[in-house]
Amino acid sequence: MELNAAQIESIVRRVLGDMGGGHASAEIPKTARVAMLTDKKNIQVKEFPIPALEDDDILVKVEGCGVCGTDVHEWRADPFGLIPVVLGHEGTGEIIALGKNVRCDSAGKPLKVGDKIVTSVISCGECGICRLHPGTTNLCDKQGVFGLIGHNDAQPLNGWFASHLLIRAKGATYFRVNDLNLDQRMLLELACVCVHAYNRGNSTGLLNFGSRVLIQGLGPVGLMMIAVLRAAGINHIIAIDGTPKRLEMAKKFGAKTCINFREADTLDKRLEIIRSVTDGMGADFAYQCTGAPAAAADVYSYIRRGGGLCEMGFFVNNGEFSINPHFAMCNKEINLVGSWDYSAEDYPTTMAFLRQAEEMKIPIEELITHSYPLDQLNEAMEMNVSQQGIKICYRAE
Repeated sequence: MELNAAQIESIVRRVLGDMGGGHASAEIPKTARVAMLTDKKNIQVKEFPIPALEDDDILVKVEGCGVCGTDVHEWRADPFGLIPVVLGHEGTGEIIALGKNVRCDSAGKPLKVGDKIVTSVISCGECGICRLHPGTTNLCDKQGVFGLIGHNDAQPLNGWFASHLLIRAKGATYFRVNDLNLDQRMLLELACVCVHAYNRGNSTGLLNFGSRVLIQGLGPVGLMMIAVLRAAGINHIIAIDGTPKRLEMAKKFGAKTCINFREADTLDKRLEIIRSVTDGMGADFAYQCTGAPAAAADVYSYIRRGGGLCEMGFFVNNGEFSINPHFAMCNKEINLVGSWDYSAEDYPTTMAFLRQAEEMKIPIEELITHSYPLDQLNEAMEMNVSQQGIKICYRAE
């Protein structure tokens, strides 16, 4: 009896499954499309063969991916020197093939074809941080993430701005997220940045039900930070931005006091408002979420003596600012922490936050204002730069 190629493939897959080996959906395409940044401000859709699956690999059909400010910085100026590169690290999709060694995700949950999945950080496991401080792998000297890896002909599917992603990397982490809808999954990485920052702020002991917490900068990070604080029980949030649409969103998320810095256009005017709602003292704690040096300098003035600050706005080098350490820090005894990225360990907590936000009816999915197909990602970047929307996403067709 002669068998055609499809029948042979079906038999092989069935035998592998019976042996406890690799698993795959009925059809795996031979090629995948990627949106590759080939030069500054120039994303081109290219097609590559899908590499043969190895024993520890996972092949994902991409469903969507958020556009991060980091993606935009790379698109505009290539500060990381990655070109050519397939960007996109806030992605999610459906598993369509598993290598025979893949049994569960990084939290120990069983994995199977058809599960929804997200990726987290890739740690080297060898540097001093990984060896001596395994609880802070976000500080790994060689940390990687799918979507910020330079092009490799042998593995071209390493960014989420694509039709398919191949999870193949030593130290890769990934999580099953079947109970979250697509929008929640595309916002998960952004939320994880904020959950990690909340934990950094909470380490100062200054966050509690009575804290007056200030958020400076209401881009996606600042707005999501409000949602995380509300879910954690912080009831008095002060939000500062210059865009009415974002200030309105801050109110919907639970901010009590919103300050438009274009109207309160001097530091003294903003200070007057902040002190009027904080018993004349200033904020107990502040999250600085802008990448603007001038704003980063101002935030110290908004904080009361003995208060605290988490700086999380400078994910790239946007320049320097000047403060007087005596007045800004020492005299006030400021508790200062920085927040960088997140660890894989933050992901389960972030999933719990997303469920809590849904239960509390915090409308975080309204952050997504614009979605673009793969061949319009240059337009997506332009929309992000224009600040006409809030959260921009690639949504697979």
